[in-house]
Amino acid sequence: MDTAIERYVDERREQYLEELRSWIAIPSVSADPAHAADVHRCCERLVQRMEEIGFSARVLPTGGNPLAYGEWLGAPGKPTILIYGHYDVQPADPIELWESPPFEGTVRDGKIYGRGSVDDKGQVLMHFAALEAHLRTRGRLPVNVRIIVEGEEEIGSPNFEAALERYRDLFAADVAIISDTAVFAEDVPSLTTSVRGLVNWEIAVHGPSADTHSGYYGGILRNPIEALARIIASLKDADDRVAVPGFYDGVAELDAAQAAELRALPFDEGTEAAQLGVPALAGERGRLPLERMWFRPTLECNGIWGGYQGPGSKTIIPSWAKAKLSARLVGTQDPERVRALVTEYIKRIAPAGVRVEVQDGGLTRAVVMSRDHAAVGAASRAMQAGFGKAPVYIGTGGSIGPVASFDRILGLPQVMIGVGLPDDQIHAPNEKFNLAQLFGGIATMCVLYDELAAIG
Repeated sequence: MDTAIERYVDERREQYLEELRSWIAIPSVSADPAHAADVHRCCERLVQRMEEIGFSARVLPTGGNPLAYGEWLGAPGKPTILIYGHYDVQPADPIELWESPPFEGTVRDGKIYGRGSVDDKGQVLMHFAALEAHLRTRGRLPVNVRIIVEGEEEIGSPNFEAALERYRDLFAADVAIISDTAVFAEDVPSLTTSVRGLVNWEIAVHGPSADTHSGYYGGILRNPIEALARIIASLKDADDRVAVPGFYDGVAELDAAQAAELRALPFDEGTEAAQLGVPALAGERGRLPLERMWFRPTLECNGIWGGYQGPGSKTIIPSWAKAKLSARLVGTQDPERVRALVTEYIKRIAPAGVRVEVQDGGLTRAVVMSRDHAAVGAASRAMQAGFGKAPVYIGTGGSIGPVASFDRILGLPQVMIGVGLPDDQIHAPNEKFNLAQLFGGIATMCVLYDELAAIG
């Protein structure tokens, strides 16, 4: 790293923590309409900060929460990078489980605790700090930079694709940089090169027109809860493989080199099971655990309800039962096709005596970034400079809607270079960001822009 830049960021560590505290203090919870004003205030604060750094910045209205946009385009002939992050956060509930207030940013034991500390305000701050260091020490950036910080990622980015179309010219770039992911483990720097897609469904199984007496009518009516349980159980076979015909179309097999990489990672099934509070890991038979988590699709029941839920007993055959399902997709699986196949299969296997309705939603494609892309190589060198060792390549089982949107709508190559840790408690009480990861991330981004400038 440039010694002047290194000295600049090292001297300002406390300043970065104070800034992150001020961002955490804005409860920009996108899921709660009561925080609408906080969401807008956070967006405006980021725009103001980009202007202070030296960017031309403004609020971009959308059909929902606004985008914070900034640009610096003073490097003619050099690549343009698009940095993406999000400023909205998850609700802090249950508040009583937090060991310190969720919207204060409390530093203890080498970590900063608070909602949004790592997901994603802290990781956005890494870029702001690095960009400012370049501009203050050199007076310019080595690449052209556009920044988009979204306000609806935590609610599924419902207005993001429309904004992409509306502001297409402002998103024009050679590569997108996303810092909203985690490394494999502490002291194992990692680059994420694949994210899974997502489709979801809600099933409603209707029986009698009203709850009926199980003594009078038991034996002649199909119980909707029983019917729903049969449907859900029939979605997988005895090897935990999804039973829907055509579901695995587009799923690639790991080659020997990829399998060897997974086996080399520090992953212990027993330890992982104990940390998750289960007696053993489960899943598709014959597959490595990390393969199942990153490179195999899933079909899960996320919720099921119906019938009497109160104290004591109420001997009824319920009128209805419902469940929510979701599938995580990989490779070239087509979300629309998967959505149709699962819907058709559910209706086909439904037992007689009930009526089944299926509502579906979510069409997020899986995205895979080639390791051979020059921008991935640049990110690898930057992470090695920031953390002292070369990164490993990993996947993530989650889905990031904007990643799929950049890929499908703009055709942008993407580098997913987040530095959070798996135990950062994102979306849960006591979310935190290890300070070593935060400062290592700032150092990484300082180098990244120079590395990207060299790829042409």
